[in-house]
Amino acid sequence: MSTSFKELLEKHTILAAPALTHQEEGDTVRCLACGHRCLIRAGRTGICKVRFNQDGELRVPGGYVAGLQIDPIEKKPFFHAYPGREALSFGMLGCDLHCSYCQNWVSSQVLRDERAIAYPHFCDAHQIVDMAVHHESPVMVSTYNEPLITSDWAMKIFTLAREHNIVCGFVSNGNASPEVLDYLRPCVRLYKVDLKTFNDANYRHLGCTLKTVVDTIQRLNTMGFWVEIVTLIVPGFNDDPKELQDIAQFIASVSPNIPWHVTAFHPDYKMTDRPRTRVLELDRAYDAGKDAGLHFVYQGNLSGSVGDRENTYCPNCHALLIARHGFYVLENRMKGNTCPDCSATIPGVWEPNPPRRSPGNGMPRPITL
Repeated sequence: MSTSFKELLEKHTILAAPALTHQEEGDTVRCLACGHRCLIRAGRTGICKVRFNQDGELRVPGGYVAGLQIDPIEKKPFFHAYPGREALSFGMLGCDLHCSYCQNWVSSQVLRDERAIAYPHFCDAHQIVDMAVHHESPVMVSTYNEPLITSDWAMKIFTLAREHNIVCGFVSNGNASPEVLDYLRPCVRLYKVDLKTFNDANYRHLGCTLKTVVDTIQRLNTMGFWVEIVTLIVPGFNDDPKELQDIAQFIASVSPNIPWHVTAFHPDYKMTDRPRTRVLELDRAYDAGKDAGLHFVYQGNLSGSVGDRENTYCPNCHALLIARHGFYVLENRMKGNTCPDCSATIPGVWEPNPPRRSPGNGMPRPITL
């Protein structure tokens, strides 16, 4: 990436939120936006490449988006929050990890990989919220790149969104610090975590530690965020039956009510030497989840090939609650937050009178500012 592009991004920054920075000796600052807790000297950047120290002040991304569209909320994926509704989704540039199979690498690896080319669209927070209001989106989500490293900008947007009763969410790798979760909690209700592996050596290869992600998931649950977890099943990386059992048992130990999405990998970015995930591998993960006592396990990215395992069923009476095909809700039988057959409370973030099926075609819709 050219120096001029880096300079352009540096011009579109804001001061870091005080809660996410700590002044160290001299002009050195510590960034608290993610689990790396980077100690950044003047003139240097953090691991993410987009948070940097300018004359003793921590500057962070703000005033732009690199991706903006209306997504089915099932695409995030959130299956237990506003089913059948659309979420205004926005993303920026950069990431604090460097996953070799990243499916959003053109935006996440900007400033780290010269092949990654994505361009910012400059705007203010009001414009983004106005778009959500105009499109009648009940949910807004920070996604596409890693939202933790742009939390300061997201919170400016979310603070305005909450004035319109819009529910806000993060789609994140889970490499969080306790401080950033405290900072986000007043506005963020929904939080999706990628639990990529249960092998610490593999996590370190991606750029963080297993303990940080595990601690984040436990903390999110304790703090009252609505949490859903995704594991992309990558052949030869995290599909060992014992590892899948360990992931499932960990999630169940936090709460059996956390939905676990086991999704299919396709070759991408630097990992093109692996085969696509087969239904067999997803079935193995699904069975591990059910054996561990998880109430809600979903198979994804192979729509039409996984039978009824995209659907939501009541864990009490086993009645069908929500029927899905990919990102499309075919039928929603929920009665508020309860099962219509046995009145059991179903964990999630539900609307009192939800749409009975997806109103559109269940596909993303790009929008322009």
